[in-house]
Amino acid sequence: MSTKTKFEKFEFGSSWTQLESMARGSHALVHDGRVWLIDPVDSEGDVERAVGDNEPAGVIQLLDRHNRDNAAIAERLDVPHLRLPINVPESPFTPFPVINNRIWHEVGLWWPEHKILVVAEAIGTNEALAVAGTGIAVHPALRLTPPRALRPYTEVNHLLTGHGRPHHSADLGERIQRALDKSRCDLPRTLVRIPGMIRAARA
Repeated sequence: MSTKTKFEKFEFGSSWTQLESMARGSHALVHDGRVWLIDPVDSEGDVERAVGDNEPAGVIQLLDRHNRDNAAIAERLDVPHLRLPINVPESPFTPFPVINNRIWHEVGLWWPEHKILVVAEAIGTNEALAVAGTGIAVHPALRLTPPRALRPYTEVNHLLTGHGRPHHSADLGERIQRALDKSRCDLPRTLVRIPGMIRAARA
């Protein structure tokens, strides 16, 4: 049975979010008539809708364990599958390491011209886990050691994440910083909510 999605278009691309407890987010960014798909889930019609009349340029995988439908979509569109890229050729994006250790490898994307920040897992916008009224959810496993790699991003207008709907506002940089600052003290509330989310995911 397919999961319904929420598809949203914005000025520089589009996003679609699975309407499920994990709220998996997929994204497409468009520049000069070319489109990059980021950690996409191949839900019915959404990939084609995101590509539209643009030329597919590549599929970008930002998290080592976010295999999702990356490889299959890249093969279908006949474009490169860029896994944890250190650069994205012929694009306006700047990749940067978010987490790089023995068990977690994650890269973020920054599009400076439009102040677009793309983060796969370290933070999300899943409201059930959001910190201190910010709408930003630091991953539960990172609450004690929030990702310092996101600290430089104090001016963000668009936040696209691997879990949750996209956010678009001029105060996102401040909200991200506040979520990182408050992540430790918010941990007890988060731990209480996780079992319910797991049960919902299995239902």
